[in-house]
Amino acid sequence: MSILFAIIALGALIFIHEFGHFLFAKMFGVGVEKFSLGFGPKLLGKKVGETEYLLSALPLGGYVKMVGEGEEVELSEEDVQRSFAHKPALQRILIVAAGPVFNLLFAWVIFIIIFLVGVPTPTTKIGEVLAGKPAAKAGMLAGDKITAVNGKPVSRWEDFAQIVATGKLTPMQVEVQRGAASLKFTMTPESRTAKNLLGDTVTQPVIGVVASGDSVIEHFPAGEAVVRGSAQCWNVIKLTALSLVRLVERAIPLNSIGGPIMIVKMAGQQAAAGGVSFLAFVALLSVNLGVLNLLPVPILDGGHLAFFLIELVIGRPVSKRAREIAQQVGLVLLISLMMLAFYNDIARMFIKA
Repeated sequence: MSILFAIIALGALIFIHEFGHFLFAKMFGVGVEKFSLGFGPKLLGKKVGETEYLLSALPLGGYVKMVGEGEEVELSEEDVQRSFAHKPALQRILIVAAGPVFNLLFAWVIFIIIFLVGVPTPTTKIGEVLAGKPAAKAGMLAGDKITAVNGKPVSRWEDFAQIVATGKLTPMQVEVQRGAASLKFTMTPESRTAKNLLGDTVTQPVIGVVASGDSVIEHFPAGEAVVRGSAQCWNVIKLTALSLVRLVERAIPLNSIGGPIMIVKMAGQQAAAGGVSFLAFVALLSVNLGVLNLLPVPILDGGHLAFFLIELVIGRPVSKRAREIAQQVGLVLLISLMMLAFYNDIARMFIKA
């Protein structure tokens, strides 16, 4: 089942990506010869008009083949007018950028839908009180439900954690519900230093409590869902971009990179956790695909965009030889990254930490 969910997720993302290229190509009068989900040998195909729509054997990508691409043939005068290479640079930029941008827009729509459908929100019920920490010394117990901090009501664990983390190392009052009783505890947070998701060392106040994992489904009206979905999408885009920077800086270890096996495993896990979790996973993958494809690496969309932007500046296309060399370098980088991802996937399966 994990493989099935992975195919559904990747298939949707590849279709959205290639549809972006396809739609803008058609918009600017570029002829499209093939629209393929997957690479390699054709499994299924149907020609509609001038375009052959394909399902190919390797489901790790896709492509849109436009008139004049990848061929050293003489084009008719009609085909020259419909050729991607003969369109103005700005139109080519929009056609190429449409793929990754559609992935980002797809993620944005998914996040909005998630907030409309309902988001599992952790409650403020405490699952564990760490021995020797401020909360334990004050008398708080597992099972207590936090209701207010310094007189400010809280109902979400995220809000409670934010208040503590952004506070100071000064006495604070925490109100809890224990059975039918309402209790108040005064404690002084202590400082904790740890690394966050980006590999940065962060020091912040803590009181030593762990969430129980209990959650409620929180629904939002359409307007608020759009606002929250937009904010969530932007936060994931920023986190993805920063993660790439931290990978280059080696603040995040290279063994954290995952490949197809990891995607299959996570797709199954998120699908088992529920529809909302699976949708969030698809949105996260869509953001990753969009951001990665915008990187200025030859062979990726971002590499083509870089060439077209240079063309706009210098007033002529980058030489064919320069593009060929750059694409060879980009291919080596891409293959190296894929090999690293496969190695990490296999290592996670067979090497115990």
